Amino acid sequence: MQIDPSLHSIADNYKLLSNLVVPRPIAWVTSLSPSGVINLAPFSFFNAVGSNPLYVIISIGLNDAGDAKDTAKNILAGGEFVVNLVTEELFDAMNISAADFPAEKSEVAAAGLHAAPSVHIKTPRVAEAQASLECKLFSSQPLGANTLFIGEVVMFHVADHLIDSGLHVKNFAPIGRLGSPSVYCRTTDRFDVARISYAQWLKNNNP
Repeated sequence: MQIDPSLHSIADNYKLLSNLVVPRPIAWVTSLSPSGVINLAPFSFFNAVGSNPLYVIISIGLNDAGDAKDTAKNILAGGEFVVNLVTEELFDAMNISAADFPAEKSEVAAAGLHAAPSVHIKTPRVAEAQASLECKLFSSQPLGANTLFIGEVVMFHVADHLIDSGLHVKNFAPIGRLGSPSVYCRTTDRFDVARISYAQWLKNNNP
């Protein structure tokens, strides 16, 4: 089947895109309002896009009223944010934080979580998260009804049991986002296949 997005609604196109580009990691973003309220919200238009410097991207849409979401406002105002990664034991809290809380109400406390201080930025992280990335805003770009934020990772917070002496991450299994509106996946079912070189490919295909 061929589907031309120009012939379909925004909602249908979103559904197709978000159900086909899967799984996606979840950026559970803490941001700080100008009045000091800690906002916490999940976003699945998120990924790592650079290692030198260390860049991540988050794309944030408008709220149901057509206005900028609190997270977007806070990042633009403060120039920083924290990406907390969501493991399965935090799923219920993440789901609570996705509700449309008013700007003056912190989702952190409402979800039964605690804030922990960051090192290089003012915005706190989620204490219960097994991994968090402190980010300084590098740039923002309007993309229609979304805003793309590029953040530079300036500090990693990773639970001790996840890291070995060579800085290899082990047994880390954050949940992923699948279909819209509420389908998720576990990342515990894995397989490891080494890449091959062109020389190896030639040898395998020219006996």
